[in-house]
This record gives sequence, structure tokens and C-alpha cells, in this order.
Amino acid sequence: MHSLNPVLPPDDTTADLDAQDAYAAARVLRQFRLVFNVVKTHFQQVEKKVGVGGAQVWALHVVSQQPGIGVHGLARAMDVRQPTASNLVKSLTDQGLLQVRKEGPDRRAVQLHLLPPGHEILQRAPGPFAGVLPQALASLDAVTLARLEQDLGQLIGRLGADDRGAGIPLAQM
Repeated sequence: MHSLNPVLPPDDTTADLDAQDAYAAARVLRQFRLVFNVVKTHFQQVEKKVGVGGAQVWALHVVSQQPGIGVHGLARAMDVRQPTASNLVKSLTDQGLLQVRKEGPDRRAVQLHLLPPGHEILQRAPGPFAGVLPQALASLDAVTLARLEQDLGQLIGRLGADDRGAGIPLAQM
């Protein structure tokens, strides 16, 4: 664990406890800044190297792993809302990286397929394709994830955050 500020020695006075709380809040804020900066830097490196955003690279990767996946399946695989996945598909299709086909008995359903330029993007893109934060979270043990989820839930409650923001990829923020 990173120690970004020394912890004040314990003291029973209210003023010292308030100061300790302020230092603790500042340390946690710095940790959030570190996380956000690592995520932002990764997405900037991806876009600089391959010319498309991190969420688009992730979508290309999902389609490469599941040829013929639909927009709903893509949204589920990326844990985003379906309109967000639809916008990603439209952008990737417009760029000639993805092909949308209507095959099978239900001509309303679309299947997504990577085009050769999409494969080239993935070959050049630095990993992880889903981003550094999902990879880091996936590497944590269940107890740590549960504690983190509970603690972040409290913070989100204090922020009064709108749940709809949870379906927006970090690369698009």
C-alpha cells in the first residue's frame, strides 16, 4: 500500500482527530488520483498507438473473441448499456473496422464481425484490451473485492451519484 502522507500520531483530542481525518481523506483522494491517472494514461497510450479509443479497442477485442456476437451480447460482455454498445458499433462500422450482418432466420438481429483493419488495430494495440482497471480488479481476491465494493458503495452514496453513469466505459469519460 502506498503511503502518501504520514499518519499523525494518535491523540485523544478532538482537534487532533479532526486533523487525522483530514489527512486520511487527503491520502485517499491522492489514491483516487493515482488510479484515475493510470487509467487515463493507458487509454491515451492506446489511442496514440492505434488511433481509436480504448472502449473501441475493447469492443473490437470482444468481437474478435466471439465472432457473430450481437449488440446486446457486446453490451453484456463490456458491462455497458445497449445504447452505448450501439454507438460503439456504429463508430467502428463507420471506420471500416467492423461489419454488421443480418444472418439467420431473424433478420432483425445483427451479428458483428471484425474486418481486416480491425484485426490490424488489435495486433498493434497495447493490452489489456479491457483496460488496466478491470484487469487489476479481476486480480484481487474475493474478500478484497467485497470490502472494496462495500466501501465504494458508501462513497457513491455520499456523492449522490446517478447509477446510469455506471454503464459508461471509463475510456469515454
